[in-house]
Amino acid sequence: MAEFKVGSLDARATKFRTVPIAVTPEGFWCCPSQTVLQKTVKNQNQHTRPKVGASPPASKASSVQRAPTISSERRTHSTPTRARANSDEQRCPPADSAAPNPPKVASERPQKQHKISVGFGQIEMSDLRIVLYGKDGVAVKMSVHKNILAENSSFFADKLSRQSPVSSIEVPDCEDVEIYVETVGLMYCNDVKQRLIKQSVPRVLRILKVAELLSFRACVLSCLNYLEAVPWAGEEEENVVSSVRHLQTEDYGVTPILKRVCSDLTSPPNDTFVRIIELVLKSSDDRGRREMKSLVLKLLKESSSSASSSADLCVDTLYRYCQNCLESLLTLFQRASDNDFSEQPLELKESVLRQITLEADNLLWLTEILAGRNAAEEFAGLWSNQRELAGLHSKLPTKSRHLVSCVTARLFVAIGKGEMLPSKDTRQLLLDVWLQPLMDDYNWLQHGCRSFDRTVVEEGIGSTILTLPLEDQQAILLSWLGSFLKVGNSCPNLQKAFEVWWRRTFVRPYVEQQGSRSQSGRS
Repeated sequence: MAEFKVGSLDARATKFRTVPIAVTPEGFWCCPSQTVLQKTVKNQNQHTRPKVGASPPASKASSVQRAPTISSERRTHSTPTRARANSDEQRCPPADSAAPNPPKVASERPQKQHKISVGFGQIEMSDLRIVLYGKDGVAVKMSVHKNILAENSSFFADKLSRQSPVSSIEVPDCEDVEIYVETVGLMYCNDVKQRLIKQSVPRVLRILKVAELLSFRACVLSCLNYLEAVPWAGEEEENVVSSVRHLQTEDYGVTPILKRVCSDLTSPPNDTFVRIIELVLKSSDDRGRREMKSLVLKLLKESSSSASSSADLCVDTLYRYCQNCLESLLTLFQRASDNDFSEQPLELKESVLRQITLEADNLLWLTEILAGRNAAEEFAGLWSNQRELAGLHSKLPTKSRHLVSCVTARLFVAIGKGEMLPSKDTRQLLLDVWLQPLMDDYNWLQHGCRSFDRTVVEEGIGSTILTLPLEDQQAILLSWLGSFLKVGNSCPNLQKAFEVWWRRTFVRPYVEQQGSRSQSGRS
C-alpha cells in the first residue's frame, strides 16, 4: 500500500474538517467513499463562502451527525501521489525551500488538500493519530488507540515497538483510503465476519488486500470465510482466485476456496467427459437432450485448451459411440424398409422411426464434436463406406431420414473449411455414395431443419467437388446440372463450383496455349 512515516503532528499547521461519517452498530466510524468525501468538502466550501451585501448568519452547533449510505464499489487503479497546497491548512515548507521561485502558470499550482477527521471508539482516550494521504488531495486523520492496533495488527505492533513514544504515523501514498479506514475500524469489532455480511465480493477483496498488508489476521480469516460461503462466478471468480491463491503459502486455509474451481480427484478429466457424452446420448427426454447437446458443443468451442485436450484424449471413445450409432441405424433402416413393416402396428412403426431419428441425431452430434476437434477424418472414411445404409435411404420417409443427410452435409462443410483432410479416395467415395441422398432430402432440409445453413453447405459441397481430378469434377457437376435444371432450388445450388470447373476446362487450356506460343515465338 505505502510505507509509513512516524512523526508528530503540528496541530497549528494541520487543520482537518469534520465530515458526516456513518456510525456502525458496533460503535465505530466507517469512512464513506471518495465521492462522498469530495461532495462534503465542496458543500462546506460553498457554505463558508461569504455573501456580498449580507452579514454572515450566526453559527449553530449541532451534536447530531447524519449517516450517509456506504458507496457502491469503485476500484482504484493507480497509486496517487500526495499533493500539498500552499495554504493556511498545510504544513509549513522547509526553510531551504523558502527561496523565491519564478512565477508559475495557474495550471501548475499544487492541488489543495481536503483534510478529514475520523474517530474510533472513545475518541478522547485516543493516543495515536494516523494520517492517510490519498488521491485528489484527500487526507484523512484517524484518532485511534495503540493497544487496539497492536493487538489486532502485527504490522502496527512492529511499527509501534520500534520507537517509543509514537504519537503519529503517516501513510503518504495510500491507494484505497476508504477501505483503509474501514479496515482499521474493523479492529474495533468483536465479530468481523458479521460486519462483512451483505458486502459485495469486490469490496471484500479490497478489505482482504488491506488486511493482509496490515497483517490483520482476524480480518483476513473473516474475508476468506466470507469468500468460501458467498456465490461468485465469471469475472468475480478470476478476481477471487488471483487474490487468494498467493495466500496458500500462509497458514490461512485458502484450500476450501480454491477447491471450488479446481479438483484434487484422482480420476482424469477425460473420464468425466466420457461420462457426460454417455449421459447425453442415452437421454430419454427430447428437450433435455437437445439443450445439453447445444450446451456441450458451445463449451467445447469456447474452450480451446482444457476441453479440447479432454476431447482429444477421448477420440477412441467417441468413435466407439459412432460405430454403435452406425450399427443401430443400419439395423433400424433394414427393419423399416422390410415389405411387412407397413403391416406392423402403428405404435411399433412410430417407435422404430423415432429411434431412427434419435440415433441419427446422436450421430450428427458426435460428428460435430469430431469436426470441431479436427478429428473427423476416420469417421469420413466410415461414413463413405456405408453403401447399404445409403441404398436403404430412399425407402424411408424423408421426415425420419433427413438427419442422416445432415451428417453428410456436416462432413462436406468440414472438408470445405479444412477441418479435416481426408484422402482423395474418401472424398470421391463420399460424393458417389451420399451426394444423391442429400439432394433427395434437400428441399426438406431447407424448410424443415432450423439449423441447416444452405449457403455453408453448398460451399462445402462445391469445395469438396473441386478437390477431385478435373474429369471427376465434370462427371459430378454435369449430373448435378441435370437435377438442378429439373427441380431448381430443391437441390443444392453449385453454380460457383460450376464456374470454377468451367474456367478450368475451357479457359485455362486456351490461356496456357497462348502463353506457350508467345514463349516459343520469343525463343
